[in-house]
Amino acid sequence: MLPFEVPSYVEVPEALENVYQKFQKTIGFIPNLYATIGYSPNALNAYAAFTAEQSRGSFHAKDREGIYLIVSQLNGCHYCLASHTQSAIKNGWKEEDTLLIRTGLTPDLKWQVLYQFIKSVIENKGAVQKDLLEKFYGLGYYEAAVIDLLSLIVVMTFTNYVYRLTQIPIDYPPALEI
Repeated sequence: MLPFEVPSYVEVPEALENVYQKFQKTIGFIPNLYATIGYSPNALNAYAAFTAEQSRGSFHAKDREGIYLIVSQLNGCHYCLASHTQSAIKNGWKEEDTLLIRTGLTPDLKWQVLYQFIKSVIENKGAVQKDLLEKFYGLGYYEAAVIDLLSLIVVMTFTNYVYRLTQIPIDYPPALEI
């Protein structure tokens, strides 16, 4: 079974029909990454439910896309960089801004702090220094946002790791290199 093959639509188990229909409706196709996660219907259904619920969290769609780009950059996931660059642009980012966010070099203080926070979480297994947490709170975020941000980091890390493990074909235009 190595390398991983992307399951075809006709191979979809009944347990995934609803989630596939939702992806087809919202995205217009079933991305290879989601099809691959679908090897485990439990994992794909849980992922879809988790991300749907998170849309009601502390971060709106444009912010979530920026967060996903930072996480994907730090985790070295070319698939998620490609897909979330497209999603970020659809949610109001300019492509050049997505590059700045991914490097942490944006002039926007909010995104500098978010980049540092996310980098600390990834590099330090969840630990964030007190001064960085205070900077985050200084942006107007509090406990709920900390937990929501952690959940976004975790869910994006999951998809990053699925791609890095499987190396399935990327079905989005590649993100620009930085």
